[in-house]
Amino acid sequence: MSTIELLKKVRKIEIKTKGLSNHIFSGEYHTAFKGKGMAFSEVREYQAGDDVRSIDWNVTARYNNPFVKVFEEEREMTVILLIDVSGSSDFGTQTQLKREVATEIAAVLSFSAINNNDKIGVIFFSEKIEKFIPPKKGKSHILRIIRELITFKSESKKTNIEIALKYFNNVIKKRAVCFILSDFMDNDFDKSLKIARNKHDIVALRIHDEREEQLVDVGMLKVEDTESGDLKWIDTSDNKKRTDFRKNYLKFEGELKQTLQSSGVDHIDIRTGKNYVKPLINFFKNRGNR
Repeated sequence: MSTIELLKKVRKIEIKTKGLSNHIFSGEYHTAFKGKGMAFSEVREYQAGDDVRSIDWNVTARYNNPFVKVFEEEREMTVILLIDVSGSSDFGTQTQLKREVATEIAAVLSFSAINNNDKIGVIFFSEKIEKFIPPKKGKSHILRIIRELITFKSESKKTNIEIALKYFNNVIKKRAVCFILSDFMDNDFDKSLKIARNKHDIVALRIHDEREEQLVDVGMLKVEDTESGDLKWIDTSDNKKRTDFRKNYLKFEGELKQTLQSSGVDHIDIRTGKNYVKPLINFFKNRGNR
């Protein structure tokens, strides 16, 4: 991809996702997540009904009149996007690949974060940590993230969510909001997920394609495992093969949901070829109403 083509693509994504963030997600995002805690704001004179534990005794003694400390929620947060760039992210049978959908959603979340004066950082992972962009603020930082999302080529095709979560826990010391953008085609990461959830606010964004859910009868079909590179022929006209494929998918989906729920992690299902705006808005609204 030439520099001009890249800049055009970045600009196109910026226009689309910044508009969504400004007009749709800004208010919802603002109320969906809590800040790090309560920060001191000011002192004011004591009023009937105030908690006596909030009295500032130094100021009270100075003015010989009771004053209380006023606290407000700290709004500035650190937001981390944990983005799966393994081989399966390059799969998609609808209008977009899973990776392209993830790029747009990541851009929306990034613009929403800086609109809320939050820092945003990114961890690209496959079966290892591919790249870490430390959290920062500002439009130029967001545009860098979008460029990386478009052009980044992972060294590995396989997936290891556990390694990604362990790295995230080690590198981000203070409480953060973490969005995991992945198809979650992995297992044995539940322990690391629970550890991360105890320290951070974790949201799972599962991006998947309808052709991963069931086989369509199109006769003999040559398929490639995007993570291992293995090629094989499947007779999709075989009813048993289609039934077994569906059963395996439903088992995987059920086990994943159980893992996320038992870890206390909110999750959003996003399908390629479907509008991701409504699921995101519903999620933000539900979070904001808690």
